Amino acid sequence: MTDRPVPHEVIPCDKLPAAQYRDLPEAPAWKKLLGPSVLLLGLSLGSGEFVLWPYITYQFGFVAFWACLVGVTTQYFINMEIERWTLATGESTITGFCRLWRGWAGVFLVANVVPWMWPGWASGAGTMLTWEVGGGEVARTVYSILSLLAIGAALTLGPVVYNTVERMQKLLVAFIFVFMVVIFALVVEWTHVVDMISGLQHFGTIPEGMELPLLLGALAFAGAGGTMNLAQSNYIREKGYAMGRFAGRLTSPITGREEAVADVGMHFEHTEQNLRRWRDWWRLADREHQVNFYLLSVLSLMMLSLIAYATARGTPDLAEGFAFIRAEGEYIGSRYGGWMQHAFHWMGIAILLTTELGLLDACARISTDIIKVNWLRDNKTWTDSRLYYALLWTQIGIGCVIMLSGLWLPDLTKPLVLFVLSASLNGGVMLVYSVLLIWLNKRVLGGSLRMSPIRTIAMIWACAFFGYFTLITLQKEVPRLFQ
Repeated sequence: MTDRPVPHEVIPCDKLPAAQYRDLPEAPAWKKLLGPSVLLLGLSLGSGEFVLWPYITYQFGFVAFWACLVGVTTQYFINMEIERWTLATGESTITGFCRLWRGWAGVFLVANVVPWMWPGWASGAGTMLTWEVGGGEVARTVYSILSLLAIGAALTLGPVVYNTVERMQKLLVAFIFVFMVVIFALVVEWTHVVDMISGLQHFGTIPEGMELPLLLGALAFAGAGGTMNLAQSNYIREKGYAMGRFAGRLTSPITGREEAVADVGMHFEHTEQNLRRWRDWWRLADREHQVNFYLLSVLSLMMLSLIAYATARGTPDLAEGFAFIRAEGEYIGSRYGGWMQHAFHWMGIAILLTTELGLLDACARISTDIIKVNWLRDNKTWTDSRLYYALLWTQIGIGCVIMLSGLWLPDLTKPLVLFVLSASLNGGVMLVYSVLLIWLNKRVLGGSLRMSPIRTIAMIWACAFFGYFTLITLQKEVPRLFQ
């Protein structure tokens, strides 16, 4: 049944057009759905997995590792609730929030841009390139800027943006995991694994001397973090999951062919056939996310933290920042030859560039969705694709300016400083949208589409979890601004 508006009582509108009724398509074979969670995994590899949690392990051992596993498990439940709205309506989750109150558009636009405009991943890749290619601070800046420009070119030249990102992320993630497993097998001993398991006995313990912004940031980045989790909604929409089949895709203005992108979504009536299809879609989407995001995130967090523990732990008087990563490489090189040290460095560069690629795409994608749906819905000049590329290159330009400013303000562009700044800001964002997801998926979606009691409890936990750490971080850090 089509071309009939969904009543406001079923899907609220506020100032957006009503959704339209349409039957839910049949779910395909599981292998055809693989991809969206790999993109989210690529986003998470270069922050929590490669940098923040190994850094915490280097400094404090496994005393706080319980928080890592709690964080990634919590994000699994959050991500599936993000997917729920898009599966049911074909809309991004942020559009769903704006149906409750249009003011959320401005809030999430700021929350999407400000924490992610810092090019910490390009800066980190530039730092590691100086170890391999040579050069000092100026060279690091040049390498970082060239990385940003290369990523922008790759995203611009691919005909369909989602397909370009998925192919690149799959290749990079596969490369990363091959080298990660090899290095793990070489340097990690059984006693290190025992230490990690023993560290889990300190559940709830915050190590003495750990800065709360670092912990909050690491919790947010035990997975993707912040608005990047909301990008899962856009990914499954463009992959064609469920009602996203009718949404359309972003295409390159140079090599692609313009496609119509639906600004608002579709919904289905709760007939027996549609509800059967819904159960199929939910089961397959959940399985795809469990394997490609949750399981691989846990494995990479464990392996990279154990590699840091086995190689850098106990190295005295390391400087701040990426020095612990350099110590890891030097240890590996001293034991297994210089070529393995180089391989470790290139693995790190690939991880960081994988994340920067995903961040630039996801940030531009989310901002495009917010601006187009809420303010430029009827504008024929600013299509979704044109708006996406304008925002993408604006973000790249801002990143280049920040990197250039580091020549006069070096602390501003230190990778670890940028990671902690970005991650701690995103912890508070996750609290806000976790609350909204409960309302959207428990009160708005009806019948068997709404959250189960177990998932409701998990989302209440997510609110309490990120709420607690955000509150205590604000209580400690805000007074410092006035000292």
